[in-house]
Amino acid sequence: MTVAVGVIGLGVMGAEHLRLLREETGGAQVVAVCDADADRAQALAAGAQVFSDPMALIAAPGVEAVVIASPDATHAGLALACIAQRKPALCEKPLAATAAEALRIVDAEVARGRRLLQIGYMRRFDPAYVEMRAVLLAGGIGAPVLLHNIHRNAAAPNWFTGPMAVTNSFVHEIDISRWLLGSDLATASVNAAPGGDPLMITLETDTGQIVSTEVFMNAAYGYHVHAQLVGREGTVEMAAPSVTLTNRGRQHGHGFPANWVPRFADAYRIQMRAWVQSVASGVPVGASAWDGFVATAVAEQVVTALQTGSKVSLCLATRPGLYT
Repeated sequence: MTVAVGVIGLGVMGAEHLRLLREETGGAQVVAVCDADADRAQALAAGAQVFSDPMALIAAPGVEAVVIASPDATHAGLALACIAQRKPALCEKPLAATAAEALRIVDAEVARGRRLLQIGYMRRFDPAYVEMRAVLLAGGIGAPVLLHNIHRNAAAPNWFTGPMAVTNSFVHEIDISRWLLGSDLATASVNAAPGGDPLMITLETDTGQIVSTEVFMNAAYGYHVHAQLVGREGTVEMAAPSVTLTNRGRQHGHGFPANWVPRFADAYRIQMRAWVQSVASGVPVGASAWDGFVATAVAEQVVTALQTGSKVSLCLATRPGLYT
């Protein structure tokens, strides 16, 4: 079976999703594209039908599934349109700009009675995180008690504000921490360095585990994500993000990428293949709409902790049975 896919948004991530579908994913054919830049859409179409209206692409009879990689503010409306058309979608994070919007999407999907959305929290497919989780589930480090995360970017643009470090970057740690530990998050507190960067965010889970995360948006040296799980009987952590080491100029080591795309290239590729297979089989994989809601809801409340300087108890809606 070949899945006919439409791609909405052809920026950095949309173009990469388009490439993955065409070059590295079996069982998929890109039949439609849409971007606010009509010239860009035409340049990348390569025989696919070009739409100027994303809603028209979603409604098109020849489109069976949709990749949503348009600007963040458009995700909620496009996700709801896919649910209304009963078309599976891989939606880049965030699912919605607010928790209230995300919950409306959850309610719409529940009303349909099946999971149609997969949210692009690609770290769930990253080989390093997958192996860490496998070690934990196999009992290799005993009961988990601590999770240490590092999320560093080389530099943030001027428009990237303090809250965006939480709502745009730290949301990945919210999702992957829940997935790794198999626990929900219960409390949050935030300490900020002078100037607001970096942040140290401390979460506690509903089973008593502690999650510490450094979010450093202007670390200068490159893009660097690291995680270490501490158990009662040992630890497991990521190795160096490289398969080779270089000796040059009296130095020994490896480099860091400028952004997240090279670091998570494997994760994006595996995620896309898994999503296409899930569309063909009807068996959902990856982060659900509920997971998308939780990430956005927790991020909103972490921003409150950042702004007030106080520890907050995290509140969520009741998880619908569709996502248990």
